[in-house]
This record gives sequence, structure tokens and C-alpha cells, in this order.
Amino acid sequence: MTEPHTDEPVVPASTGSTQPHVPQHTVTIPADVSMVSLLGPRDELLRTMERQFPLVQIHVRGNEFHIGGPSSEVALVERLLDELLVVIDGGQPLNRDAVERSIQMLRAQTVERPADVLTMNIVSNRGRTIRPKTLGQKRYVEAIDENTVVFGIGPAGTGKTYLAMAKAVAALQAKQVNRIILTRPAVEAGERLGFLPGTLNDKIDPYLRPLYDALHDMVDPDSIPRLLAAGTIEVAPLAYMRGRTLNGAFIILDEAQNTSPEQMKMFLTRLGFGSKMVVTGDVTQVDLPGGAISGLRIVRDILGGIEDVHFSELTAVDVVRHRLVGDIVDAYGRWDEHQQRGQTHAVRDAREQGRGPRRAERDRPSR
Repeated sequence: MTEPHTDEPVVPASTGSTQPHVPQHTVTIPADVSMVSLLGPRDELLRTMERQFPLVQIHVRGNEFHIGGPSSEVALVERLLDELLVVIDGGQPLNRDAVERSIQMLRAQTVERPADVLTMNIVSNRGRTIRPKTLGQKRYVEAIDENTVVFGIGPAGTGKTYLAMAKAVAALQAKQVNRIILTRPAVEAGERLGFLPGTLNDKIDPYLRPLYDALHDMVDPDSIPRLLAAGTIEVAPLAYMRGRTLNGAFIILDEAQNTSPEQMKMFLTRLGFGSKMVVTGDVTQVDLPGGAISGLRIVRDILGGIEDVHFSELTAVDVVRHRLVGDIVDAYGRWDEHQQRGQTHAVRDAREQGRGPRRAERDRPSR
């Protein structure tokens, strides 16, 4: 823990009177903490703090932070340092994203501490540990633990499928399930698999490649062919699920926005004893032909009141890809809103113009 103390809050003015000035706080970092791990290479993390707290002056001398500014902002900086020290003590290196997300959570006054989010381990492989990186992701992971069927809905880059797969691998390692089943509907951005060269497997394999890529991050690549051959891990199109009952399995349906209502019902009713299902998708990126209804868009209206079924909403705040991805998602959201407002105004103007001549004719004096 840091050891804050407050310096003298007032200084004498040249007239002999005293004027209050910005209180100066000093926070002492324990001697066993590497300041480089806290400040970052070339003070990158310190610069991040300064950008996020423009009203606060932060100076570091040795292992002391000297902080001046509005008391509420200074208190947030002190809390931030406490949270970052907990993360460092847990053996996790800090980066710019971790600092920025910690500040976001502190400003939002969430019940969960940033350190609780950033130190939550899901699965480890080859020295790499997969963890949630945002509060929304942590709540999503906890919902998977607590419910049998979970829907993870949100834009690209929020970790919906990746975290679900990490939970699946962790459940398999803990022998909570005896197999993992990964599936997607065979619809992709308006393309038709029939136009791809090769056999059916040749056509399907590239389409399912994103699931294999994520799997390679969590399981020893040398063991994946063996696990696939034994049926311990199965990656298949959604159509292959029809007529089956899936017992003792962790089942993930990816890109669920491209299911029809009938396909969604078919998939959900495959649930067997001792199994868990996670359904992921982005309702803003439906690729179904002919304006068909997405099964993911209506499933909440159908299942919203059923116990042990949970809906997790992830947003642009939870995007954990390159920082620009979150900005891109927000920009597209603003553009969509602008387009919708423009269409509304166009319809209203057309109606006004349509009424205009009739109103003029009605108001013309009779002869």
C-alpha cells in the first residue's frame, strides 16, 4: 500500500496575508517495488496518468509521488496508485491499457476494484495467462461461471468468443466437462461457401479458422490434432449440430447474429446434462441474405425471463484490440445515429411538403 501524507495546505502571500493554494500530497511507494514497473519504460505510464488527470500535477522523485490539484482528483490518483501496486504485487506487468482502464473504473465508481478485474486468471498456457481486461469482461466471465446458458452480445474486439473459449479450456482442464464443441453458422459477409474451391471440408476449414486461431493461444498446438481426432475438441458448422444431444460439453456458438430463429432454437435445444452453452454475436453485423430476421436479435424477448439464462452486454468500452478499434466502433455508432436522424428528418420533410399544396388549396378564399 502507498503511504500518503499531506503537505502544508497554505502559503503566505507577499502582502502578509495567507491564501489557500492547491494542497500538495506526497505518496511514498514501498521500497521493494520497482519504480520502472510502476512508471513504465521511459515513464510511459506516468505520462498516461498525466494525460488522464489534466487538472493534477504529478512529480516523481525517487520513490515518492508529489501530487497537487483538486482534492477529488488527487484522491483518485492515490487510489489508482494503490490499485496498480496490487496488480504489480500479483505478478502482472502494467501497460497503458491497464492504467487507462483502471482510471475508467475508478471514475465510474464501480463496486469491483480495478485490481480485482486485472488480476482475475482464467487459463494459463506456455507462460501466458488469459484474463479479463475490463469490468464488462469480468462480469461476462462471472456470468459464465454462474449460469448454464450465457449470451455474450457486443461489437467486434470485446473478447466475447475469446473469453468463452478460455473458460471452455479451463473447464476441460478442471474436468468439469469432457469435451469442447465450437460452432458457427455458415454465413459470412454475403459470401457463399459453394463458390470456394475444394471439398466441403476444404470450404468449411478456412471459415472456422478464427476459432482454431484462438484455440492455439490456449492449448499446446502439438496436442490440438490429438484432441480433435479424439473428439475432445470439435469445431464444426452449426448445421452439424442438428439431431444431437450434447452431454458433458462446453458448447460455444460464435457469430450467432447469423442464425435464423429456427437455427437458434435448434442449437439451444441441443443442451444436454452436465453441459454449458455460450452464444456470442454482434447484432449490428448481421449477414443473413434478404433481410432475414436474426435469431440473436429476438432471443432475449423469448428467453429473457428464464432462470439460468443470462444476457451479457459488452460495449465499445470493452474493446481490447488496438485502441483505434474502440474509436472506430464509436465512430460507426455515431454515424449510424446521424443517418437515422437524417432519414427521420427526410421523412418528416416529405410529409410536410406533401401537406403543403393541400393546405394552400384549403386556405384559398372561395370565389
